Amino acid sequence: MGLKISGKGPRSHKLVILAAAFVLMTLLILFGSNNVVEEPYTPFHVATSYGLRTTNLKKWGGRDGYLPVTGNKNMSLHCRTCALVTSSSHVLGTGAGAEIDRAQCVIRMNDAPTMDYEADVGNHTSLRVVAHSSVFRVVRRLNELLQHVDNNSAIIFWGPSNKIGKEGKGTLYRLIQKVSAMYSNLSCFTITANKMRRFDNLFQSETGRDRQKSHSWLSTGWFTMVIAIEMCDNIKVYGMVPPDHCGKKTGSKKMPYHYYKPRGSDECVTYIQNESSRRGNHHRFITEKQVFARWAKRYNITFTHPTW
Repeated sequence: MGLKISGKGPRSHKLVILAAAFVLMTLLILFGSNNVVEEPYTPFHVATSYGLRTTNLKKWGGRDGYLPVTGNKNMSLHCRTCALVTSSSHVLGTGAGAEIDRAQCVIRMNDAPTMDYEADVGNHTSLRVVAHSSVFRVVRRLNELLQHVDNNSAIIFWGPSNKIGKEGKGTLYRLIQKVSAMYSNLSCFTITANKMRRFDNLFQSETGRDRQKSHSWLSTGWFTMVIAIEMCDNIKVYGMVPPDHCGKKTGSKKMPYHYYKPRGSDECVTYIQNESSRRGNHHRFITEKQVFARWAKRYNITFTHPTW
């Protein structure tokens, strides 16, 4: 006995099959459009079509790019030796605190603390570079962060001028003004809009990528490294991993992104996610470290914990 199919003949049967095929193809297209695998944002070292333009950062700077928040102070810090202390958890257990404090100038970032971590990160601070997104966190912990600042130490705040500039007249700028007024031995500066554009241009000339078109955010590490090169004859960087670190088989041990947030996100997961994503704006930590590796050969920069 054959299987009987209801319908009005071969023609109607073909129409049903065509309709079903159309619906199936439509569903596959819709599903595929929502599950596109993004092309990885590859570090510049694999891109060879762009002609790099080398910038002399010793002449690139110009102290006029830093505006005093109060008074008429100049950004005049100059140091023979600098310790640039990152916020990476790789600094933990190093016992490098005493060595860091022996540097003529110690540079830190955002709200990275020294209290309770002195053995590994030291306790002196000459310069702190703070992103606009970290201003509130810094202000909340200001008494703690300023316990061991050196005489005539400074804070440089970076970010869009409409957020931290005088013309913006926003909450962040008022907070920065209060900090500057409260601590007479602390010089507070913001980065001018013109110099912020130059930081963007520097990223493009050193990587071959337009920052805005590539949906990239510059990191505080990028600003801090450039500023350190401007003001220091010799720089020793503590806790920064090399650009290929997260591609190595480093085992299952996870390293918190910040040494003072042990339950925070894993460092390599953060790096890889930011580097590979093209949706939204992201830091390009690995690409930046590719640039730092080149700069190290020109500007007396060494890396320790880990060494590279």
